[in-house]
Amino acid sequence: MSQRSYRTAIVGTGAIATAHARAVRAANGRADLVAAVDIDVDRARGFAETWGVPRSFASLSELLLEEKVDVVHVCTPPQQHARLAIECLAAGVTAVVEKPPTLSLAELDEMVAAEGRSPAHVATIFQHRFGSGAVRLRRMAAEGELGRPLLATCDTQWYRDEAYFAVPWRGSWENEGGGPTMGHGIHQFDLLLSVLGPWQEVTAVAARRARPTETEDVSMALVTFDSGAVASVVNSVVSPRETSVLRFDYEHATVELEHLYGYTDKHWTLTPAPGHEGLVDRWADDPSSQPSGHDAQLAAVYDALDAGEAPPVTLTDTRRTMEFIAALYASAFTGERVRCGQIGPDSPFARRMDGTGTPWGKVSTK
Repeated sequence: MSQRSYRTAIVGTGAIATAHARAVRAANGRADLVAAVDIDVDRARGFAETWGVPRSFASLSELLLEEKVDVVHVCTPPQQHARLAIECLAAGVTAVVEKPPTLSLAELDEMVAAEGRSPAHVATIFQHRFGSGAVRLRRMAAEGELGRPLLATCDTQWYRDEAYFAVPWRGSWENEGGGPTMGHGIHQFDLLLSVLGPWQEVTAVAARRARPTETEDVSMALVTFDSGAVASVVNSVVSPRETSVLRFDYEHATVELEHLYGYTDKHWTLTPAPGHEGLVDRWADDPSSQPSGHDAQLAAVYDALDAGEAPPVTLTDTRRTMEFIAALYASAFTGERVRCGQIGPDSPFARRMDGTGTPWGKVSTK
């Protein structure tokens, strides 16, 4: 399989764009960052100067008109993701989109339809899938070495103060699509879903306990999976001791991950059940030590494009995670259990994550 160098641009030059620029630079010549785009033209120019990018533009439309690009990284606030990705697809350009990829299932389905009309693709940034610990766990589970999955916990307990929500687009359903369920815990439970497979049913609560937002600042869910495994999922931005924890209890071993915003192999542990001590060596025998992060996912994106395939994480994969989010909110705001596939195109929770409305009153969000 021959490798080529992809002409790449970044749209939206805020904080997360730095991670994308670093990943492009770390790709060892597989990509060339040729343009930066931001409605704040001074910020776009500053970003371009910092990263040695030859051109900057005020809009994606200008970029697509004036530059030939193969891949566009969409790093804007969430409410712009769907429109920009669809514009890329219409131009035959692959879009790598930050989380959350859209504000709703309905928007995601529009993106799926646009991809079906285009030779290009959309990949969602869910970088925790690509660290070697996650890859190793999925492989050992698939090969049956760990036995049946029985129980899991997935906790994203972070802290964001009121100043964090002073940014105009944060904390509103219109602009961000949700609270920590949508914008913070999504990485951890996407990894959970990638390990445990299809989910079956969600029972959840969500609350606004401390932050001046329209959205929740905490949520909790109980989840059942097709495999019979059960899991709990916690998402928070009100937890002073921050941590990100996943625990998987299989018949033959417990596998745990504790980190904060990204992991290496040292953040994983495997505890064998009696009689299965050999699994410790099997876990340690894997020579790979790839950290989670944009670098690992972007390398996988280029590998797929080199092979003429859809890059990971595909919209099919993404929809499973986004449907889980919609089901969590639907359960929290209706008080009912929600099954996979239950949220059809006519559901209010397909059109907006707050669906029929929240149990708390509105607040001013700038």
